Amino acid sequence: MRLFIALTPPPEVQQVVWDAFAALRRRSYPVKWVRPDGIHITLKFLGEVAEDRQPELIRSLGEAAQGAKAVTLVVQGAGAFPDPRRPRVFWAGVVPEPAIELLANAVERVFEPLGFPTEARAFRPHLTVGRAARDARATDFAGIAEALEGLALEASALLEGVDLMKSVLRPDGAVYQRIHRERLS
Repeated sequence: MRLFIALTPPPEVQQVVWDAFAALRRRSYPVKWVRPDGIHITLKFLGEVAEDRQPELIRSLGEAAQGAKAVTLVVQGAGAFPDPRRPRVFWAGVVPEPAIELLANAVERVFEPLGFPTEARAFRPHLTVGRAARDARATDFAGIAEALEGLALEASALLEGVDLMKSVLRPDGAVYQRIHRERLS
């Protein structure tokens, strides 16, 4: 199973984010857009994991979430990694929130001894909304920097759970399924 740990916004916030990117989707950029119900913050990508490890992962997620408070998610702005001139990932911005950072650090700390190495790069919370096609060239994205800057995007929600998610890869894009949700106090 291909697994990851995520914070999942409620459907109304996912829809606001999806709607904000409608103009970019209509421009036929070489981007594979995430389904509205798949918009989330990845705290940790676990990769391929044997199904028999699921109970261990659920226990570890409970340990990481122990004492963690519900997270106030504020979505604002949009951009691309590494930058709009040569984008690989398109995202909706997440206003820095210590509770998200603390939870991400707890997940890293708890899952590292289980054989899931810590990330080499700093954690930057964001909602991924699309990924550039592998064969896309920089010239394919003419005007996208201005389009991203012009996106009017603001939404917020209280997130009261952290999820162990399964990613099923399909030709038309990944489908995400929640395996387990751990409540945040």
